[in-house]
Amino acid sequence: MAVKRAGAEALLVTQAADVRYLTGFTGSNAALVVKGAGANGFRTTMFTDGRYTTQARCEVDGIKVIIPEDKPVATAACEWAAAQGIERCAYDVAATTVGVLETMKGALPGKLRRRWFVPARGLIAGLREVKDEVEQDKMRAAAALGSRLFDQVLEHVVAGATEMEVALALEYMARLEGAERMSFDTIVAGGERSALPHARATTAKLPRRGFVTMDFGVVLEGYCSDMTRTVHMGPARSGEREVYEAVLEAQEAGVAAVRAGVAAGEVDEAARSVLVKAGLAEWFTHSTGHGVGLEIHEGPRLGKKQEQKLKTGMVVTIEPGVYLPGKFGVRIEDTVLVTVKGCEVLTPSTKAWMEL
Repeated sequence: MAVKRAGAEALLVTQAADVRYLTGFTGSNAALVVKGAGANGFRTTMFTDGRYTTQARCEVDGIKVIIPEDKPVATAACEWAAAQGIERCAYDVAATTVGVLETMKGALPGKLRRRWFVPARGLIAGLREVKDEVEQDKMRAAAALGSRLFDQVLEHVVAGATEMEVALALEYMARLEGAERMSFDTIVAGGERSALPHARATTAKLPRRGFVTMDFGVVLEGYCSDMTRTVHMGPARSGEREVYEAVLEAQEAGVAAVRAGVAAGEVDEAARSVLVKAGLAEWFTHSTGHGVGLEIHEGPRLGKKQEQKLKTGMVVTIEPGVYLPGKFGVRIEDTVLVTVKGCEVLTPSTKAWMEL
C-alpha cells in the first residue's frame, strides 16, 4: 500500500474529489482517515459537519461517519486518529496549505506534533487517473452532452451577439439537458480576443468577420467534460484558414499519438512538431493536454518532456492552439479515452473548417 511505502500507518484525505472517489460523498466539507486493516484491506472513517448528517447517511455505505461538534472536520479527524494509537499519518502536500497543517498539528498531543504528519503527494489523485468502466461511461455521457451542445449553440453564434449571450445560451441548454453545472467558466472569445487562451465571455460583440473560440464542459454525475471548437465568422482573410488547418493537423497528430505505454511528452511532441514545421510553434504557449475526471484538471499532464506513461483507462485532452496577439487565435480540443491500441474520441462533433 502506498501509505506504508510513505512510512505511515494511515492517510488523512481532505481534498473533495479524493473524498468523493473513495466514498461517494458529494458534500463540500469532509475528511477521511484511511487505515490499513490487514490482509491488504483498509478501514475508512469519515468526518463531516452537521449539515450533511442525512446526506452522508444516504451516500456513504459501509463507512463509519462521525459528526464532530464545533471544530473543523480535519482537526477532528487528526484528534481521533491520534486517539486510536496512530503514530504516523500521511497527508497530501498538494491539497494542504501551511496554515491548515499548523492548525491540524495544534490538535495533536505535544509529543506527536513533530513527527506525526508524513508528507506525501497525490496518493489518491494517482489512483483517480485511471478510470474504471463505470467512470468511463459517465465521462462518455458528459462528453456526448458537450458535443450536442456545440451543435445546438451554433444558431446563437451570429455577428453582433455578445460573447456572454452565447455562453449563457450554451449554459442554459446544458442545464435543461441535465448538466449539474459547467466544468469551468465557459470561454467564448471572438475576433482579437480569440488570441487569449483563457479568455472569459464578456459583453464584447462577435465580429462580422473573424474567429470565435468556444471552450466549455459540463459535469454529469460528478465527472467533467472538456472540448474546444473554433469557427469563423464570414470569409477568411489571408492566412487565417492556413493557421486553422495547421492547428487541426497538430490536434489530429496528437490524437493519433495517444495509446497505452506512450510517454505523455511524446503526445505533446507529436502535436507540437506539426506547428514547428508550419512556423507557428512560437505561438503555441501551453501544454498539449491534461487529464480529466472528477476535476477538470487532473494528471497526467501532456507537456514537453513529460515522462509519465499513459495507461489504459486514462482520459485526457488534446488541445493545441496558436495565439497571435492583436490578430486572432485558434484552439481545437477533444477529450479522449486511452486504450491499448490507441484512443476513443469522446467528443466527436465536427472539427472541419466552418464559416458562419
